[in-house]
Formats: sequence, C-alpha cells, structure tokens
Amino acid sequence: MGGGRVSRRRIGLLGGSFNPAHEGHRYISLLALKQLALHEVWWVVSPRNPMKQADDMAPFDARLSKARKMAAHPRLRVSAIEAEFGTCYTADTLKELKRRFPGVDFVWIMGADNLAQVSHWHRWTEIFTTVPIAIFDRPSYSLRSLSGLAAKRYRKNRLSPRQARRLVGTPSPAWIFFPVRPHPASATAIRSSRKAKRIK
Repeated sequence: MGGGRVSRRRIGLLGGSFNPAHEGHRYISLLALKQLALHEVWWVVSPRNPMKQADDMAPFDARLSKARKMAAHPRLRVSAIEAEFGTCYTADTLKELKRRFPGVDFVWIMGADNLAQVSHWHRWTEIFTTVPIAIFDRPSYSLRSLSGLAAKRYRKNRLSPRQARRLVGTPSPAWIFFPVRPHPASATAIRSSRKAKRIK
C-alpha cells in the first residue's frame, strides 16, 4: 500500500418519517450530492417521530419500501439504521453514527421548514455541535427559518453557499442555507390529498 492519504467518505444524512417519501426528498438529496461533493446521501427513515401523531403514520416497513422506490439512484441509500440503533432522537442517532463510522464525515441535511422549528427538537443544540448542517429552501419558509432561534444562535457559524464544498469536514457548529429553487412536494399535502380521495 502507498503512503498517500486515504480520502474520507463524505455522507449526507436526510432524516425523517418519510410519510411518504416524495420527489422533494429526492430533489434536495441530488442537490446535496452535487453542492457538497458527497459520496452518498442516506435517507434515515425514523420508526417513529416523537413530534408527530402515531395514528397518522404509515407502517414503518411500508414507508421504507416507498422510500426505496422513490430514491431510485445508486448514491441514495435508504436506511433503517434508527430501528437498528433503537434511537428516535436525531441527537442520539448522530452520536451513534459517528461512533460506529469513525472514518466518515457526516453532514445533516434538512429543509428550511425544519430549521424554523428545530429549536423544539430534543437536545437540538447537540445536533448543531455534532455535525455540520446543510439547509435547503422550501416554499414560504425562508424568512421564518432565517429569523428563528437556531439561525440566530449560530449566525456566526454560517458559511456562504460558495463555501459549500468546505462544509463537510468543517468542525461543528457550521451550517449553510442554500437559497435554491424550492420543490413544491409536501408529505402533508400528499396525505391530505389521499384522505380527500378516500372521503369522496
């Protein structure tokens, strides 16, 4: 073996209920692969979301199956790793991932809607101090997310989109807001449409 430096894997993590997975998830994952120069994006499908009603949640296996069909890309990997870990809080999942994969540089990916309300997540500041974060714009959320508690608290740690390829591997806290063309897909809208069709 030569003495050259072995490049570390660069993995994006897109977590959530995926109830259901939709084109918006795929859209920001493909953007992240390109903008952040990632090797892969893992869709971390949560067995349960402590912030959402369980009675509105499709079965875990059904959500996994739908996510795999939607991902349909060799560098988008659908993972049941939270079920394996037994974690339901993002802070715990990230710490376990870093422990199990010491040779990987992770970045957390989320939409602007989550940046707007991440301060309500369990131990949310640990998320910012565990891995860098990439936030992608979503319709009507820009102003609310960038004026929220998380954006204000970590305003000095915000990088420019021009520094995107530096984000992965940058010591936390570090984050970027990407003002990209938002994708209109919404899991909430999809579920509402399905309910309306059942009622008719």
